Amino acid sequence: MPFICVPSEKLAIATGILSLYGLICAPISAQTRPLNDTGITFCSGADYVNNTPCLATDPTGQDKNYGRDAAALAGTLTKVGGSGGTNGFDFTKIANSGMQLAASAALGTGAGEWACTRDNVTGLIWEVKTNSGLRSQAHTYTWFKTGSPDGNNGTASGGSCATAGRCDIEKYAADVNATLLCGYSDWRIPTVKELEGIADLGRSNPAIDPSYFPNTPSSRAWSGSPFANLLAAPRGAAWAVKFNDGDASGLNRDYAGSVRLVRGGQ
Repeated sequence: MPFICVPSEKLAIATGILSLYGLICAPISAQTRPLNDTGITFCSGADYVNNTPCLATDPTGQDKNYGRDAAALAGTLTKVGGSGGTNGFDFTKIANSGMQLAASAALGTGAGEWACTRDNVTGLIWEVKTNSGLRSQAHTYTWFKTGSPDGNNGTASGGSCATAGRCDIEKYAADVNATLLCGYSDWRIPTVKELEGIADLGRSNPAIDPSYFPNTPSSRAWSGSPFANLLAAPRGAAWAVKFNDGDASGLNRDYAGSVRLVRGGQ
């Protein structure tokens, strides 16, 4: 069985693990927070040209041939959501009331209508954007977090949204929590890794499954993660994910970007 090893001070698990030369090692099968696959189902050559099917001249070790995406292509992947989600992704629609819905459910504001999407791989539940109202995909927000660990709270209410003076990521999360979206009041800004996890790198504009995440602008969406690469003051950036291609990068916190809330995990 394969093992994964990290420095012992980095892993606070005391049972069922092996200590070796100052490392803590655990079976890969013991993973408790699964990750999504990339969504890539094609090969790429050294000339940056994508090929479907793969060519004999393509480099070996192609992403397409491994993980959940490969199992979905082979017809051997069982999904909790049935056919929900392309390739290795596995999604289920959730109603405003919190109940599980069929894949055919329509987006709406009624108690039994679709408003959130559950990722059956990670267990996270995601906000679905709308075309109007508080959660409109057209709204923008600046990055602001009271007590940010790097000492820079960011820019308060510098975007354009439903309520003047409430257009930053912290206030947006508070406003959505007040509505009890899908029956919950613990919605938050995702980490950059969580946000990258729903990006489908096998498509673009938007780089996400539009059947389960409609109204997604092909633009930058904020994460709650400070951009630690800027070591010198004023540390004015945070991570965002571009949903035109799924790439993550640092942005100045006064940038007006989109937001998609998440709950669960952590």
